[in-house]
Amino acid sequence: MLRLRLSLADVAGLRFAFSPLWEIVAGVRVLNDPAAHALHLPWVRSARARLKECGAEVPLLRALVPAPPHVLPGFLAPTPLTPLPSFDAELAALAGTDPELCRDDLRRVFGGLDGPPAEFDHAPGAALRTLVAQVRTYHDVVLAPDWPKIRALLEGDIMYRGRRLVQGGVAGLFADLDPSIGWHDDRVTISGTVASADHDLGERGLVLVPSAFTWPRVFVKAAPPWVPVVRYPARGMAELWAAPRAAPDGLSRVVGRSRARLLAELDAPASTTELARRTGLAAGGVSAHLSRLRAAGLVTSHRAGAVVLYARTSLGDALLRPGAGQS
Repeated sequence: MLRLRLSLADVAGLRFAFSPLWEIVAGVRVLNDPAAHALHLPWVRSARARLKECGAEVPLLRALVPAPPHVLPGFLAPTPLTPLPSFDAELAALAGTDPELCRDDLRRVFGGLDGPPAEFDHAPGAALRTLVAQVRTYHDVVLAPDWPKIRALLEGDIMYRGRRLVQGGVAGLFADLDPSIGWHDDRVTISGTVASADHDLGERGLVLVPSAFTWPRVFVKAAPPWVPVVRYPARGMAELWAAPRAAPDGLSRVVGRSRARLLAELDAPASTTELARRTGLAAGGVSAHLSRLRAAGLVTSHRAGAVVLYARTSLGDALLRPGAGQS
C-alpha cells in the first residue's frame, strides 16, 4: 500500500488535469498486454489495424512500457502542469528532457538495458529523438482519431469530481475516486500498488489525472523530482468503446427521435461538434435540440476551456431506463 501524506498546503494545491501523453503511454501498455485490459479489446483491434495499415513501427516506445507488475519510467509522462495540456506542448516537454536523466531513469526501472532501450546507453540524445518521433507517429495514427471521444470522457470526469469536491470536501472526493483509493486523517492511501511506501508530499501539491487507459489500475508518481500525481480510471470508461445505446421507442415518440438519440449518446459528456459527428445531424440542429433538452431539465452544460460539454441529468437518465416513456 502507498500512503501519501498531504499538508494543508498540499490540499490547497490539489488540482485536476488530463494528459494526452499519458494516454499514449497507458494505451501502449494496453496494446502490450491486452488480456489484462478486457474492456479495451474493441479498441485494441482497431489500434492494431491502424498501425498495420500505416506500416507504423514504434519498437522503442513499446519496449519502454513494460507490462505489470513493473513500474513505468517517470520521464515518459511528466505530471501535467496545466489543466488542459495540448499534445504538442507535452511532446515538446518530453523532447526537452535531459537525455542523461532518461538513461538513469531507465536503468533504475530495468536494471541493464537490452534490445531497443540499449540505445539510451550508447547514445541517449539520439535515442530520445527516436522516442519522440515514435510518440508522434503513435499519436497521429492511433490516439488522434479517438481523441475527441476520450477528451470528452476525461473532461466529463473532471466536471463530476469538481462537484464531488464541492459537495463532500476532500474526504468525499477521495472516497469516490476509485475503490483502491482512500482518505484517512491527512493521508491518501492506495492499495494494490507494486511498491509499498510512505511519501510526505512536502508541499509539492498533488495532481489528480483521470485516464481512459489506466483501468484496472491506479498509477502513482510521488518521489522527487516529479510533481506528485495520481492517475485513476475515468468515470464512465466502461462505456467508451460500447455501441451507442438505442433510445426507447416510447421516448422517441414523446421528445422526438433526434432528441432521444442525443440523450442516449450522452453516457459521457460530449460537445455539440462531437455529437454531430456521431449522429450525422447538423451542428446547428444539435445545438437547437440540446437547448430544448436543457430547458426541460434533461441535460446540463458546462464550459471546459473553449469547449461546452453537455451531460445528461438524473432526470434524463431516468427516461432512458428500459420501459421508460412506454407506460
